Amino acid sequence: MIRRHPIISVLALLLILLLAWAWAWANRAHLQAFPDIIGAYTAKEYCSCRYVSGNPAAYCEGYVKQYVPISSLLDDDSTRRVTASGLGRTHSAVWLGERQGCQLLPND
Repeated sequence: MIRRHPIISVLALLLILLLAWAWAWANRAHLQAFPDIIGAYTAKEYCSCRYVSGNPAAYCEGYVKQYVPISSLLDDDSTRRVTASGLGRTHSAVWLGERQGCQLLPND
């Protein structure tokens, strides 16, 4: 098809690129928030798994594993604080108590 109709092929490719750009522009706020979701989800869910549910660390690491890998996961057992980094963003969650559970800490 490309050899027979190179102009149509180029126009079809340009149309696909234009539609992709329009979709990305319409969803730019969501796309900008995505890197924060990975670290925040991992920190909060790991903290809940470990300190609220009382599961072992190895189980919780498997529980929060995702398709998008995280670069680091730090579990401070003495302060019950979990810090996770992924896609260039770092988030922390801390265990507040039995009634409150874990809370995601605000970023600075």
